[in-house]
Amino acid sequence: MLSAARRHALVDWAQACDAFIIEDDYDSEFRYDREPVGVLQGLAPARVFAIGTASKALAPAVRLGWVAAPADLAQAVAEEKLISDRGSSTLDQLTLAALLESGRYDRHLRRMRAVYANRRTRLIAALRQHAPAVRLTGLAAGLHAVAHLPRGADEQAITATARERLVGLYGMSTFRAMAVDAPPQLVLGFGSVRERDIEPGLAAVADLLRA
Repeated sequence: MLSAARRHALVDWAQACDAFIIEDDYDSEFRYDREPVGVLQGLAPARVFAIGTASKALAPAVRLGWVAAPADLAQAVAEEKLISDRGSSTLDQLTLAALLESGRYDRHLRRMRAVYANRRTRLIAALRQHAPAVRLTGLAAGLHAVAHLPRGADEQAITATARERLVGLYGMSTFRAMAVDAPPQLVLGFGSVRERDIEPGLAAVADLLRA
């Protein structure tokens, strides 16, 4: 997340260089520690393409997103979108539009923000109880946290053993674009896990996290 000074500097650069900024408003719906940061598009609507998706707020299967483009380029973006995939489901788009216009989409976000915040709190408490030496980061927003394992821990061995115990864990190396010599980490998702299952799940693999 850019500081206010860097955000303004980026906008100044785009204006000076006749360039455009593509802004992915990622995880803005689910922030827990502070209010969402205003989008760059509000500072320079003629220079910023703001993109977003309903995948996290509703479901990945909905497969709907949006691009808030500079006004004089919106038509060109729409034409490129049509050429690339022949368009999105009209029924799905109308349904999402109805949710937005009625206010039900905002009510859904408020409700789910509270649900995910509770799961996040339970995850933090359970890890503190069962593996207090494991540090968590990435908790300010979103539906995942990153667990930093002791140096020398084997991500693949831990995730494989956890699956034998019916607990799904994912090593960070799986999500990297290329192999790098990085400290061992796990991605802990809490978006689709029931709150009451978080503590027993971590308890079942606590020895693996501590090893």
